[in-house]
Amino acid sequence: MEVGIFTNMNVVIETERLFLRTFTGFDTELVYELNADPDVTQYTHDPVKDIIHAAEILEKVILPQYTLYNHGRWAVHSKSTLQFLGWCGLKYRPELNETDLGFRFKKETWGKGYATEAALASIKYGFERVGLKQITGRAEIENIASWKVLEKCNMIYVGIQQVDGYPVKTYEIYNPSVT
Repeated sequence: MEVGIFTNMNVVIETERLFLRTFTGFDTELVYELNADPDVTQYTHDPVKDIIHAAEILEKVILPQYTLYNHGRWAVHSKSTLQFLGWCGLKYRPELNETDLGFRFKKETWGKGYATEAALASIKYGFERVGLKQITGRAEIENIASWKVLEKCNMIYVGIQQVDGYPVKTYEIYNPSVT
């Protein structure tokens, strides 16, 4: 079933091993299954309750970002197998007046460099295609794997902040082409 959806998808970014594409309304099951694993959502504090909630997240949170800001969270697929691996991308957060880099991958893909590869490509897209001046990344203090990804993306650690009620390590990267 994924292959059929894949042939009709809008690939936004292509890396050496990955395709990053826009989500569609047909991706509810993928979003639900990814978020159903408690290890995947251990540090996110935003569990997807059921398939209806997954559809609401797609419709109200993920899909509008593409039109409003020319970026968003993108579905990540393996180029070699077309398998859905997770998501990565940018999200404008108006309450913080910033663009956030985020990622979430299936547990069986951890430790293979996919998050770093997709995150680097997302940062490049944000700077080169959207013209963003700055991108922020955050990870809970205990989420060592996520903050290591941010560090591999050359993001600079700026300190611990309280965001959404939780202490997080905050990182930033600035577009070298924008002064």
